[in-house]
Amino acid sequence: MKKALVVGINAYPTAPLRGCINDASAVAAILETNGDGSPNFDVKLETDVQTKSVLKTMIVELFSGTNDTVLLYFSGHGFLNEIGGYLVTPDHAKYDEGISMYEILQLANASKAKDKIIIFDCCHSGVMGSPNINADLSQLHEGVSILTASRDDEPAMEINGHGVFTNLLLSALQGGAADLRGEISPGGVYAYIDQALGAWQQRPVFKTNVTRFTSLRTIVPQVPLDILRKIVEYFPSPQDEFKLNPSYEDTNAENIKHVVVEPYAKPENVSVFKNLQKFQSVGLIVPVNTEYMYFAAMESKACKLTSLGFHYWKLVNDKRI
Repeated sequence: MKKALVVGINAYPTAPLRGCINDASAVAAILETNGDGSPNFDVKLETDVQTKSVLKTMIVELFSGTNDTVLLYFSGHGFLNEIGGYLVTPDHAKYDEGISMYEILQLANASKAKDKIIIFDCCHSGVMGSPNINADLSQLHEGVSILTASRDDEPAMEINGHGVFTNLLLSALQGGAADLRGEISPGGVYAYIDQALGAWQQRPVFKTNVTRFTSLRTIVPQVPLDILRKIVEYFPSPQDEFKLNPSYEDTNAENIKHVVVEPYAKPENVSVFKNLQKFQSVGLIVPVNTEYMYFAAMESKACKLTSLGFHYWKLVNDKRI
C-alpha cells in the first residue's frame, strides 16, 4: 500500500502565490496511477489548508501506520530563521511561522513505513535534513528520502503561475526519469531535475538513506521486460557479437516486390536519416504509426520525441550539452 499527502497553498494573507494549487493538483493526478493506468498512490489532495494545526494533523496521520511507502509533497511558502526551516501556513505569526521541517523529519524517522519520501517546493527547503542545534534531528533514518526545490539559502521560483521545480518533477514522473524497466526512482527524478537547471538557477537538493530500490511511479517500458530479458540469450557473454544476415530483414521475402519511389534518395537527407536512426537506437525518438524507421521513411510518415528525447532536447536547447 502506498499513500501520499499532497498540499498546495496559494492563499497567504500577506504574500499570496499563484501556482501552488495547480502544481499540487498535477502532482496528485500523476501519482494516482502508473503509466499503464494501474493504481499507484492513494492520494489525499489538500488545497485549502488554513492553519498550522490542521496541516500538522494531516502530516502526523500520513506517517502513522505501516504502509510500504508514504509520500509528502508541499508547495507553498517556506521560512528560514536561525533555528531552522518551516512550512508556512496562512495563519502564520511572528515566532510561529509554521511547521518545523525538523519536526517533520522526526515524524518520518519514527514512521514504521518502509519508505518515506518528502518533496518540498518552497523557499529554503534545502535546510530539510541539515544539521541544526539538535544534531539527532538531522540524521535520516533507514528508508527516508528528501527532495527539495532549492538550497537552504535560495528561493524557489514561480514562472507563469507554476513552480520551476514542480514542472520538472512532473516531466520526470511522466517518464523523463524512467529507467529501461519503466521505473522512476527518487534518485532518478533528482538527476533529471538537476541536469535541467543551470548553475545560475535554484539548485535542487536530494538526501537519502535507503538500502532498497524505491519506485515513485512505473511507466510502460520502452523495451518490454520479456524481450529485455532475452539479452542474455542473444549475447551469452558481453563480448559476443550477434551475427546477422539478410534473413533477419522482414522485407527480404520472395513475395515482396521491391520498388523505388519518388522522391529519390538525396545525400543530405540520407545523412540526416542516419542521425535520426542513431537517436532511435537510444530511445530518443520513435516512428509514428509504424514500428520501424525504414517504413516511416518509405511511407512518408514521421518520427517524434519520446519523454527521454524531450529531456535531452531541453538540455540541448538550454545549451546544457
